[in-house]
Amino acid sequence: MHITSLAPNEVFVFGSNASGAHGGGAARFAMDRFGAIWGQSEGLQGQSYGIDTMSGLEVFEEQARRFVAFAAEHDELRFLVTEVGCGIAGYRPEQVAGFFAGTGENVVLPEPFTRELESGDA
Repeated sequence: MHITSLAPNEVFVFGSNASGAHGGGAARFAMDRFGAIWGQSEGLQGQSYGIDTMSGLEVFEEQARRFVAFAAEHDELRFLVTEVGCGIAGYRPEQVAGFFAGTGENVVLPEPFTRELESGDA
């Protein structure tokens, strides 16, 4: 899935870094197109939601769990998750897909994450 535009209730979920310097990859795209805020690393920003993927797996997992909880509290929104952490951060889907286990129907995960979760290995 390649996301180029959003409906009014959709949110682009991207990987960030601790300083919120959205200089490249999906983070830059989120800033240019969907309201991500330079200097904000985590959370809802315009029609985007950042998760710090650059500060180690423990931080990434904690923030992904907070995202899952946030999405559950906001079922009026539809969250389109990129392959968070699998670009510049360098992780593989099998390392991080499990962080998104338990998402509701309002969260659209990338196919490699869905495949990992369905296989039961994540």
